[in-house]
Amino acid sequence: MTKTIIAVVNQKGGVGKTTTAINVAAQLAGEKRSVLLVDLDPQGNATSGLGIPKEQTQKTTYDVLCNGASLASTVHESHVAQLFVLPANSNLAGAEVELVGQAQREFALQKALKQAAYDCIIIDCPPSLGLLTINALTAATGVLVPVQTEYYALEGLSQLLTTIQAVRESTNPGLELLGIALTMYDKRNSLSEQVQAEVKNYFGDKMFDTVIPRNVRLAEAPSFGKTIYEHDRWSKGARAYKALAREVHNRTN
Repeated sequence: MTKTIIAVVNQKGGVGKTTTAINVAAQLAGEKRSVLLVDLDPQGNATSGLGIPKEQTQKTTYDVLCNGASLASTVHESHVAQLFVLPANSNLAGAEVELVGQAQREFALQKALKQAAYDCIIIDCPPSLGLLTINALTAATGVLVPVQTEYYALEGLSQLLTTIQAVRESTNPGLELLGIALTMYDKRNSLSEQVQAEVKNYFGDKMFDTVIPRNVRLAEAPSFGKTIYEHDRWSKGARAYKALAREVHNRTN
């Protein structure tokens, strides 16, 4: 069974959550570890972001959660060595409704991943705190929270922290906040510095040292179905995610 399972969570959309999940997973896989990226978002952006046609996948995360499909029959091998993907598409939206009627519905993903034999699993969560995200938090050992450096950056974080605490008290007492990662940082903007100082003041050493810059190459990469390292390995975004993945590895070991 995999010992390190990281849920990448923020109920706000557009904060770089999927970009973070893909590139941290790819970098960890590039260091000769086997990594499974679980796409738990009905938008399927982690799936398409790695060049897998989400509408052409015969089985998806939905089938694993609701139809009893095995991981072995559902996981795809990506074009990145040692990086595997449990794909998702719009069918996954139905899982929120279908799981409600199941016994122990919060444990569906945990049960599905029980026999997984990867060095690390990264879960890309949907931008909500619904049942799919609760499943991710129940299955995870740690939580990585991407936070965009904008005016409303901390809005909603208290609700997320309350949810994490509730999961600790009910379904997953070992769940830890792995860290807060600042994304879309613009050093020319004083607001970015203010948000960084505010997050640092609130979270202290739970904030990762690495800050992900606003970088056009990061925005381009998913449209080519590539990681940032394949799209432009020398870009600021690639260097930043490489450093962040190193921090993630250190904190999980």
